[in-house]
Amino acid sequence: MRGGSRTQPKPRANSPPSTAKSPASRGREAEGYSPLKLRGAQGIGLSAYHAMLAVSAVLVLALAVTLLTGDRAQKLGAATNSAVGSRFAALGFKLKAVRVQGASKLATADILKTANVYRDMPILSMDLGKLQSDLQAVGWVKSVRIIRLLPDTLVLQVAERRQIAIWQDAGFAKVIDDQGGVIREADARMFSGLPLVVGEGANDHAMDILNAVSRRPGLMAQVEAMIRVDNRRWDLRLKDGSIIQLPATNIDGALIALEQLEVKSRILELGFERLDLRDPNMVAVRPRAVPAMGHLVSDGA
Repeated sequence: MRGGSRTQPKPRANSPPSTAKSPASRGREAEGYSPLKLRGAQGIGLSAYHAMLAVSAVLVLALAVTLLTGDRAQKLGAATNSAVGSRFAALGFKLKAVRVQGASKLATADILKTANVYRDMPILSMDLGKLQSDLQAVGWVKSVRIIRLLPDTLVLQVAERRQIAIWQDAGFAKVIDDQGGVIREADARMFSGLPLVVGEGANDHAMDILNAVSRRPGLMAQVEAMIRVDNRRWDLRLKDGSIIQLPATNIDGALIALEQLEVKSRILELGFERLDLRDPNMVAVRPRAVPAMGHLVSDGA
């Protein structure tokens, strides 16, 4: 070197820290991320990382099916759904429990029978749309919501139709709901505590008469049946055989007149054959016939 100077070596640039991660590191990070829907997979020995890969594959297949149309899409979708469901079933995604919420014991039995699901069936292959349609057709069911809880549980949230009366018509007794609809699966013999409505059209108008009479507990306790007459008005048949004839309109007004008569004369307690309340300006009462006295029987003495 001339002049005794030396050329100083240039400092080497520091290498940026490596961003590459080993497979083990990636696996550990993936396991740290465990959304609620993937915890079931971890519980059966499938890491969240691998579960996410599997779910991604399912989404890709679903997208491919969505892009197709017509019969081809339906066939491919069904085949794909079956194949995916079977593969995931091998990983533990198969039915172990069915929970029915919001339904009575009687309704639950018919709901499970209609659902027609069985233990260990692939839970991802279930056609929830068809299942909901089938359950909606059950007489007990007003509405139903189906929830698939992975990896192994099916929840059926049911709003059950309210049973309000027994409808007797043409020799048959049926349980009806608050809209007058017949609950086909319900056995009327199991609902003896419900009020009885009788006659053509009685089911469609049952809520009207039930609301009017049930506001008067003393009267309601004595009613044996509510009879629809000519599908336009009601008769009340009491447990002692008495008949109360109600008008086609203003039922409440007629029942108020009955309450006033009861306060004055205790007519319900005394009994009668027929009480006609059809005319708002007049109450007609037909008393019970007095039994004829029998002849004395001589002993021949």
